[in-house]
Amino acid sequence: MSADPATFQLIASRPAPGARRGVVEVLRRNLFDGWGNTLATLLVLAVLAWALPPLLRWGVVEAVFRPDNAACRAAAEIGACWGVVAEKGRLIIFGRYPYAEQWRPLLACSLLIGLLVASCLKPFWRRGLIVLWVVVLTAFVALMRGGFGGLSEVESSQWGGFPLTLLLSTVSIVVAFPIAVLVALGRQSQLPVIRSLCVVYVELVRGVPLISVLFMASFMFPLFMPHGVSIDVLVRVIVGMTLFTAAYLAEVIRGGLQAVPKGQIEAAQTIGLSYWQTARMIVLPQALRVVVPAIVNSFISAFKDTSLVTVVSMYDLTGALQLALGDADWRKFFLEGQLFVAGFYFVFCFSISRYSRWVERHLNTGTRRE
Repeated sequence: MSADPATFQLIASRPAPGARRGVVEVLRRNLFDGWGNTLATLLVLAVLAWALPPLLRWGVVEAVFRPDNAACRAAAEIGACWGVVAEKGRLIIFGRYPYAEQWRPLLACSLLIGLLVASCLKPFWRRGLIVLWVVVLTAFVALMRGGFGGLSEVESSQWGGFPLTLLLSTVSIVVAFPIAVLVALGRQSQLPVIRSLCVVYVELVRGVPLISVLFMASFMFPLFMPHGVSIDVLVRVIVGMTLFTAAYLAEVIRGGLQAVPKGQIEAAQTIGLSYWQTARMIVLPQALRVVVPAIVNSFISAFKDTSLVTVVSMYDLTGALQLALGDADWRKFFLEGQLFVAGFYFVFCFSISRYSRWVERHLNTGTRRE
């Protein structure tokens, strides 16, 4: 711009800044962005440099992978014994299910995992997915129980290991979610009776630990049943876990409902939408989007809480590990067995966590800040 205020000169345009990509830029932005981040990165690298070599030597270099008890005992002080997994792996994964019939829980778990993966993919988000859920869960129970088509019948008391963990967590989460939505809406209802019932249910269930709920479902509930009437313990445990999970989920969803501006509800009412239309099309989509991380956290907790069913003599993945370590020859190598089971939990919980990140990005496209 010249000295004459009436005369202007255009400033030459500058090229747009180019996107900075590459390994160096990623490292700088995520690990060395500022002195605090750099110091934390260097500290973590120092800890890894100190801890990783002995861990690799113990877990890989000096480890025994074959099911040789004598070799494991000889290397007990310097290397891991993964031979306990090779020797007891099927007992850990399938529990007390008959050895010759373990292809049935393997097939059942494959079907259910395939269904879970399909349910996470957007092309499958159609009404037919509900029918698929009913079919796969029915097939899961049918394969596990048997008693038809030449399959020997296996009582639910013999179900265990990973199939039991997968069944308990999946059913309790899937059934608990719609219950939690209704309870959360009920707590905000204008009808005192419905609101009071929902409040009593949530506070009563949240006021006791899950172990107490499982104990009541397994041992106390049959005392109130009519003489000669009995409900399978697996069904009672699933109901107990479902009600427990639903109570916690209801509070999470209620928090999301309170985040929806009241003006949007009033706007929906002015255009003639009914209560359920407003809830389904206006309120719930926004409320659930806000609390996706908390919902996923509840799902992960429900998945890990299945380990508590051992108190009612049901042997899930962790319970089956205790059965496997009942062998005196392999009891010494409980750490390797625990790490093996922990790997199962980590894979599933980490997968759920990463999927929730994708859901957050998908739902928050117009509101997130990069």
